[in-house]
Amino acid sequence: MFIPVLSGLIVSLDAFFIGISLGLQKKCRFLYLVIINLFLITLCIIGYLIAESIYNLITFDPDFVVGFAFIGLGLWTILSYFIFDHFKNDMRNITRKRSSIKPIVLVGLVMSLEAMLITIGITLIFIENATFLIPITVGLAHLGYSSFSFHLARTKQVKKIPLALTSIISGSALIVYGLLALFVYLGI
Repeated sequence: MFIPVLSGLIVSLDAFFIGISLGLQKKCRFLYLVIINLFLITLCIIGYLIAESIYNLITFDPDFVVGFAFIGLGLWTILSYFIFDHFKNDMRNITRKRSSIKPIVLVGLVMSLEAMLITIGITLIFIENATFLIPITVGLAHLGYSSFSFHLARTKQVKKIPLALTSIISGSALIVYGLLALFVYLGI
């Protein structure tokens, strides 16, 4: 029981860096972060409820799928920052950038879907010991980590951190969790 909850706390650490990146954006308000996390908690609960159905459909060890899914999410997190940042810089040269909350909505959707996948992954790995504490832990950990770092990002010291570093750390945390799931699969 303790290990699934601990996994939820550890894997949700990427929300800390997402909170920093949202906090560094002047147009993002704390209310937006709360709305994102309420949606995220709902998706975590849905992920938990569908995980057993998914487990019954998978004919091979789910650790393998979870491991590669998290490695893919981690790589996507790292690469998407550089791709979208490059595109954003090109668009600034072409036309004036309008203030929009579209990037915040996109980050919220990605973070929510990623939290749902985290919940499904943890539930699949610990299917025998899976309880409702898994989605609650993942959802509340995302809320706590991102809220703390959002407020931290509004301080003078954190404003100096490059956004690329937060994306790299966040993606690396997901990759490490994916590798741990593969190690469980391989019996290492």
